[in-house]
Amino acid sequence: MGRVYSSAANILVRKGSSEMRQLDSIARAGTPYVPLLLRVTLGSLFIAHLYWKVAVYPGGLDRWWSNFAANGYPWFVPWYVLSAELAGALLLIPGVAVRGVSLYAAPMMIGAAHFWAVRNGFWFVAAGAELPIVWGVLLVLQFLLGSGPYALKVGKRVTD
Repeated sequence: MGRVYSSAANILVRKGSSEMRQLDSIARAGTPYVPLLLRVTLGSLFIAHLYWKVAVYPGGLDRWWSNFAANGYPWFVPWYVLSAELAGALLLIPGVAVRGVSLYAAPMMIGAAHFWAVRNGFWFVAAGAELPIVWGVLLVLQFLLGSGPYALKVGKRVTD
């Protein structure tokens, strides 16, 4: 009985390792594209957030802007938030200054997480800090990974 079990286990392990090698090769082939996928995702989120502020949020950008003062934030905070979101929306997808933009926007997510954690707690379903924390971690990952493939090279001269 012990021999039959060990033979069956060896067959499963051998078959599983072949499948694992296939999955591993697929994962390795896709690894270089992770920074590209991440920067397109983050850039799209910034675009969606800007669109929400301008076209969806009741009262639009004016009301969003005035909420900062109403909640006790200094005058420069809405300027910083808007500039970080514009930089993310305009520069991340094409891959321009990816590390700088990611590092510039990360403190905004720390501030957003604090803002929502104090008011609504952690969980996303209660409009809490969960999403800004994840977004901030993704920005740090983007900073660490860099721009990846298909990024525009700005300021570098190409010679024939």
